[in-house]
Amino acid sequence: KTSNIKLIKRMVKTNRVAYFYDMEMGHFYYGPGHPMKPHRLKLTHHLLLAYGLYRKLEVYRPHLASSEEMTKFHAEDYIEFLRRVSPDNVRPFSQQMSRFNVGECTDCPIYDGIYEFCQMYSGASIDGALKLNQKQVDIAINWSGGLHHAKKSEASGFCYVNDIVLAILELLKYHQRVLYIDIDI
Repeated sequence: KTSNIKLIKRMVKTNRVAYFYDMEMGHFYYGPGHPMKPHRLKLTHHLLLAYGLYRKLEVYRPHLASSEEMTKFHAEDYIEFLRRVSPDNVRPFSQQMSRFNVGECTDCPIYDGIYEFCQMYSGASIDGALKLNQKQVDIAINWSGGLHHAKKSEASGFCYVNDIVLAILELLKYHQRVLYIDIDI
């Protein structure tokens, strides 16, 4: 996205910018015909490399968010379900799939690595919030995150774990208020 590249160039001139990326992020696949395409994260990363922008960023590999971190917002049984379910074992989970709004007839399918992807993008958002709280950076970028439609015990809108709520909870440890603006382009 050329407009994103131009924006980053302006930002890095005067700010300390952290960029969170794990090479595995682009390998997850929601399934044929699904509009969510994590491989776009890899393409965006390659643009940063091609334009040399990575040299102006503090690049970090995010930690994998733990179940404990994710249950600061989400229900324990929901996170445990995400950890255990896979395309190979959906049958025993059919009742939970309906309860948690996950599966074939939803916009949140079961795919290989679902829990690991949630750990990666959530870990990146939490890491970004920590860096901001510790005043180590002025801007934190996590293009894999922003999956804010997930509810406490339910997936929604391609979102399984609400990394935005997790990051905001972290930011609220140091700030009285947090303003979150969602810009869908």
